[in-house]
Amino acid sequence: MKVLLIVLLVILAFVVVKAVWVGIATRHHGGFASEKEDILSRRDFLLEKVMTSPQQLIDEMPRLVGPQFQGEWALYSCSMLSAALVNTTLIYGEEREENIARIDSLIKIVMSPELRAYDRERWDEDPLETLDGDKSHVSYLSHLAWMIGGYKQIGGDGKYDDLYRRLCETMNRRLLDTPNMNLPTYPDEGVYVPDMLVAIVALSLYSQQNDGEYRATVQNWIEQAKQQWLDPETQLISSFLPDETMGMYKNAPIKGSYTALSCYYLTFVDKEFARDQYEKQKVHFLQRKLMTGFKEYYDRRCWLGMDIDAGPIICNLSPTGTAFGVGSVTFFEDWDLRKSMLRTGEIAGTTWHSHGKSHYLLADMALVGEAIMLAMRTATEWK
Repeated sequence: MKVLLIVLLVILAFVVVKAVWVGIATRHHGGFASEKEDILSRRDFLLEKVMTSPQQLIDEMPRLVGPQFQGEWALYSCSMLSAALVNTTLIYGEEREENIARIDSLIKIVMSPELRAYDRERWDEDPLETLDGDKSHVSYLSHLAWMIGGYKQIGGDGKYDDLYRRLCETMNRRLLDTPNMNLPTYPDEGVYVPDMLVAIVALSLYSQQNDGEYRATVQNWIEQAKQQWLDPETQLISSFLPDETMGMYKNAPIKGSYTALSCYYLTFVDKEFARDQYEKQKVHFLQRKLMTGFKEYYDRRCWLGMDIDAGPIICNLSPTGTAFGVGSVTFFEDWDLRKSMLRTGEIAGTTWHSHGKSHYLLADMALVGEAIMLAMRTATEWK
């Protein structure tokens, strides 16, 4: 009985300490102005961890996931930090020249042989040395093009203009050479729609910056998505598509993590469609009980489980879906919901401050998650 009482007291003490910690860490949440110090301190942490040698960045990714995902996560860490740097430049109007130089460094990391090795291994050819070829490489090429688009968005010079043109020309040609304007991320796999949407985002940015070139491709892809790739039950864009047919996989799930990321990318391309998808996402995936966030499965409960895309699911909530979901929540200025979701992030992640820098302790295990959260938390229109 005495041991049980001690255990209960320890648990109670932990809950109280955690509640106080969360309250302190989230006291300034509510908008870009009040969160500026926290946002910039997280940016500084990521700059220190991500802007390093390509191999050191790859080594920061957990070995447990294997070389392919180490490479993917390193790519995402760079592209999401790059997006966050564009966002903070547009939001705060500060450090424009510094952020141009930082994105330049991130582009160089992504272009390095070490980082693009994961894509080279899967396709059995180098993505940048075979731009005249026919193999997809869509995920790697689109993230690189998106980063260069962000570099140009905040005033970067013309040093990457030729590469930017060739990347978009290549993606556009390969898209138009397929029956359904979709490319697989890897050989012998279907289409992951959020990966395809990065290519559409990159082409859309290029169009805005270059007199409407590729606008027709972007518009055609969006129209097909609206007409043919919506789930009949939820009316949300499909998470997966086959490689060479117009229909969806039979019984393909509509997943919270994929839906959240697709909604975020759509904000760059078609705001009206993005808002429609965001509202439907809230209807089917938003959960406010216990903790606020997005579920991984809209049609079944999962109080405790593991999902290859979402990670550990607790109380139905998708860690990946909730993190990506912050992007649309922020973009559409749903501030009360955003505040609740950031509170959930604090409960799960626990912010640590040191030497003027901040990060979630979870970043020590998955640095890419910190970069994603910063990009989503600062999501704003790129004008």
